[in-house]
Amino acid sequence: MSEPISALNGAVYNQGIAEITALDPIGMISIRGDLTAGYLKKPVKKITGVAMPDMRGINLVSGTGVAWMSPDELLLICPYADVATNLETLHKAIGTNHALAVNVSDARAVFRVTGKHTREVLAKLAPVDTSPEAFAPGTIRRTRLAQVPAAFWMVDADTTELVCFRSVAQYVFDLLKTAAQPGSQVNYHRG
Repeated sequence: MSEPISALNGAVYNQGIAEITALDPIGMISIRGDLTAGYLKKPVKKITGVAMPDMRGINLVSGTGVAWMSPDELLLICPYADVATNLETLHKAIGTNHALAVNVSDARAVFRVTGKHTREVLAKLAPVDTSPEAFAPGTIRRTRLAQVPAAFWMVDADTTELVCFRSVAQYVFDLLKTAAQPGSQVNYHRG
């Protein structure tokens, strides 16, 4: 595998209500198939060390894990350098069964949004309830950010990670920067 190159060379915006960071590439394998089948569940558990996630769930430990993307799709997340080995493990386990495992690492860009207004930044851009009650760590949302598809999850109460297509990385970075402009906090609090 070639050396990973960040879509935006580690760009950072830290002048607003949240910090936006373009992360180095991470390993991502899209898995399609029967998510209840042992030939998928066993290798995913072996590779990640975590259980299969529930609907709209993500199970991550130290940067390795698996996210539910749809009723027949998972996103396996791992170190970039481990993708080839993990794909081989998956392909052997799948065998002739009707399933697919594909490296999508280089087709994606990853961002981290941090700060006490992280949820507000996301809420301005995506039609998702980002309240702590509806969107806690361990959950993932596959949705749209303005005009493009994206997926994001809460790492902790003030941090989210976001994945989008690499081809729209600059657009997403600019969207996030705009939503995080100084003085743009909404300060919505339930009463």
